[in-house]
Amino acid sequence: MKIIKDTKKELEIEITGESHSLCNALRKTLMEDKDVEAAAYVVEHPIIGEPMLYIKAKNPRKSLKKAAEKLKSDCDEFKDLVESSKDEK
Repeated sequence: MKIIKDTKKELEIEITGESHSLCNALRKTLMEDKDVEAAAYVVEHPIIGEPMLYIKAKNPRKSLKKAAEKLKSDCDEFKDLVESSKDEK
């Protein structure tokens, strides 16, 4: 991750090595936060571009951390469900 812009209400980061999957999940989760006014991402070039995530919020760093923790929790829950259904077969 590379921080491009970091102010009190705005955060813009480049997420190196990631794709639409992570960025779209982060954007969606961020927009569920009542403290987030805007969350978006863009990939300037489809082959060599790195995703740029933009957040406008009361505390964008805190909101990003909260969104990342929620995504991790959701992924862990999904993994547990997959493993438990595998054990049933």
